[in-house]
Amino acid sequence: MAVRYFNTSRKRLGDYLVELGFINEEQLNSALKEQKDKGGKLGAVLIQMGFLSEDVLLAILGKQSGVAYISLKEYGDISEDVLKTVPENIAKSQMLLPIKKEGNQLTIAIADPLNVFAADDLKQLTGCEIKMVVASDNDIKEAFERYYSPKKKKKAASPNEFQDAVNHMDLDNYDASPTSTEFSKGNIFDLEEEGETAPAVKLVNLIITEAVAKGASDIHIEPSEKKLSIRYRIDGVLQEQPTPPKKIHSALISRLKVMGDMDITERRIPQDGRTKIQSAGKDIDLRISSIPTVFGEKIVMRLLDKEGLQLNLEKLGFEEKELQIFRKNILNPHGLILVTGPTGSGKSTTLYSAMGTLNTPDRNIVTIEDPVEYVVQGINQVQAKPDIGLTFANGLRAFLRQDPDVILVGEIRDKETAEIAGNAALTGHMVLATLHTNDAPSTVIRLLNMGVEPVLVAATLRMVVAQRLLRKICSQCKTPYEITPDQLMGLGITIQFSAPKLRLFKGRGCEACHGKGYKGRLGIYEVLELNEEIKQLVVRNAPPYEIRMAAARCGLESLREVGVKKLFAGLTTIEEVIRVTTGDEGAQ
Repeated sequence: MAVRYFNTSRKRLGDYLVELGFINEEQLNSALKEQKDKGGKLGAVLIQMGFLSEDVLLAILGKQSGVAYISLKEYGDISEDVLKTVPENIAKSQMLLPIKKEGNQLTIAIADPLNVFAADDLKQLTGCEIKMVVASDNDIKEAFERYYSPKKKKKAASPNEFQDAVNHMDLDNYDASPTSTEFSKGNIFDLEEEGETAPAVKLVNLIITEAVAKGASDIHIEPSEKKLSIRYRIDGVLQEQPTPPKKIHSALISRLKVMGDMDITERRIPQDGRTKIQSAGKDIDLRISSIPTVFGEKIVMRLLDKEGLQLNLEKLGFEEKELQIFRKNILNPHGLILVTGPTGSGKSTTLYSAMGTLNTPDRNIVTIEDPVEYVVQGINQVQAKPDIGLTFANGLRAFLRQDPDVILVGEIRDKETAEIAGNAALTGHMVLATLHTNDAPSTVIRLLNMGVEPVLVAATLRMVVAQRLLRKICSQCKTPYEITPDQLMGLGITIQFSAPKLRLFKGRGCEACHGKGYKGRLGIYEVLELNEEIKQLVVRNAPPYEIRMAAARCGLESLREVGVKKLFAGLTTIEEVIRVTTGDEGAQ
């Protein structure tokens, strides 16, 4: 039921106040003259002239518009979860504060109860029914100081900080050996505590700290002929950062190799290292990879935030129908489930979330991964080491002698691994694995092309999940706009609509999203459950389009179709849906 915020037949505020006896006609006329001369709202003028108190005015306004008045000073503490429902910048710009959430109803304290547009926008933003109460400007401002000001926000490093660190480096005498920097294998580096140490150390720490503050997943340090580039991968997209001079390249590489316990004297072959860092109160695993290029060594660092690991299936972005299919199949006692998509599409997160659901004391879960990205309590995780013979296939063989209930294979790369995984599923085990394919139906063909027998695929493969990651619109600068169905079709989204105009959203760009308009990502999923018709097509080695047509008859939604749902839910943009789903064979 919609909340009625005001009555269009109400009396004017001044007349109402006179009628109730709070002011007289002379005071009203004086206030109206002052308002005409200097502007402003009548209520504020009455308070300024001393004719009315703020509390009385708010109580009257609330009564006039059907909204209750409260004192935030006497209201009590507001939980952080409630405060997070409305972005801080919106709360401050609209002079409002979320104070309570019960079910799907969000109660907002607002200084201007006639601001119905704020209520409409908040309903769209939060998905909640909005109930408004009136509070004074001073109460709301004091609440801002209480709830928002104490929050420490990580300040991003400025280009000058990079430059200052570079200017103070003694590059001719720089020594990056473990003895000079007092590092040893197994150390956890606290980047804030090291902030004032040697200039080279400080510069590396600034680069990493800035990446953590911006939510980057990877850091690229890339030498070219005349310059050194630093790029962060944020929400799946590489973004250029302030560029230090090329002359510090060797110092940076040496420092990072020391941190990763790598050989700083070897520059001709690729190397891998790993360490742990602490930044902004977080414990982060740092994987470091170096390769030799024609202009020097390139370093890529992957930042793995254990606290950021999402193990809740409901929060990954599955549509309700797909989530039910996914959950039903992973809870089966046996079978093969494949999660597919390109590198960086979130496959590992989906598998770890499935493991989180299956991780109970009555199950023996074993995994073989390359690398083990996150350590999860209650699961037996093995790092693949092909150089000593511990391949995915050999690890799988060993697992079968370990009485497993659930087996996770980091990636199926060859026929041998695929066949062992299939046979394990055939003999009463649940096997989950990843594979690199573009969509769910072509996954079946990929297995057959590897040389796996069609009968084995049909007998063991229960479900294929193809996925991608879409960037989410920044909630703090989210802006609505209208578009016609014809314009959508011109952009490649060929879905029929009855409405003449559609309301979509985009991000303007703000400090919170570093001017990009996006912050965070969510998954889109194409879930193919193999039924008898599809299994028969597999046995006779049917082409992918026949499998897709059979799946569509059973309700399969393509990645493009799921992406469009996220678009109309106000979670992402047209450009992002097209970018991520271009090439999807099922795009409509």
